Amino acid sequence: MKTLFDVMQLLKKYGIFIYTGERAVDLELMEEEIRELYQMKMIEAEKFQQALLIIKHEAKLAK
Repeated sequence: MKTLFDVMQLLKKYGIFIYTGERAVDLELMEEEIRELYQMKMIEAEKFQQALLIIKHEAKLAK
């Protein structure tokens, strides 16, 4: 997983589609969903960490 698109594809795999039209809000929602998937043990720690890093990086770029 290397891009935000990859994170979106991971969420899509679990039936989660996020698009509000506001990038910052989208990133916040993606982070929440990734955290929930990890807490429910649906994704492994490595994917969780990678996804969070990508989301945080994109949020920094969006500012």
